[in-house]
Amino acid sequence: MTDFSLRLARVRERIGAACARSGRSPGSVLLLAVSKGFGAEVVTEAIRLGVTDFGENRVQEAEGKIRAVLPRPRWHLVGHLQTNKARRAAELFDEVQSLDSARLAEELSRHAERSGRPIPCLIEVNTSGEATKTGVPPEEARSLLLACSRLPALRPHGLMTIGPLGGGPEGARTAFRALRSIRDSAAADGLLPGGADLSMGMSDDFEIGIEEGATIVRVGTAIFGPRPARPAPAG
Repeated sequence: MTDFSLRLARVRERIGAACARSGRSPGSVLLLAVSKGFGAEVVTEAIRLGVTDFGENRVQEAEGKIRAVLPRPRWHLVGHLQTNKARRAAELFDEVQSLDSARLAEELSRHAERSGRPIPCLIEVNTSGEATKTGVPPEEARSLLLACSRLPALRPHGLMTIGPLGGGPEGARTAFRALRSIRDSAAADGLLPGGADLSMGMSDDFEIGIEEGATIVRVGTAIFGPRPARPAPAG
């Protein structure tokens, strides 16, 4: 096995172990491979090894990659989306996991409606309260879900969060429990479908995410290894 296939196998083992600890089936967790910084050939190899869903952070980087990879997997936008990139995001991605404002929701819905392709999305919630992170504050998640429910071409089906930079495992667990609580409350009020998705957990904390109910884990480095350094600008 190659280093890449070994890393992927190890991530799958860790997902299975976390699910076993939680009394869940491994099939209840989607592995979203975050391929930012890696080329189309790496994505193609991951598809060959059974990965079906990929996450990208930037519209600009993803555009050429999405066109180059065939057969097409499912592509998720997981990074912050500016409103002026909403049109391209609606055209390129199968899902947007980082919806964080009513204005962005309106733009995304408008472009999705024009294309005739409603777009599934997750509301990003800043459960750690860190100023450096995007996402709506927890107390505003319900109002954004309500705004999305009135838009014709958005299909909100869950929530996403990023664990805190500090605080260790317990900090991550607290943030993930908060997201699950928001999901459960919103679902009880009909703002989300029953069993709505929770996208939480990355390379360093995805097992905690699974233990706290994640249905999607976004894993990059643990699968692909360290991202290649960007070349220095000329001059």
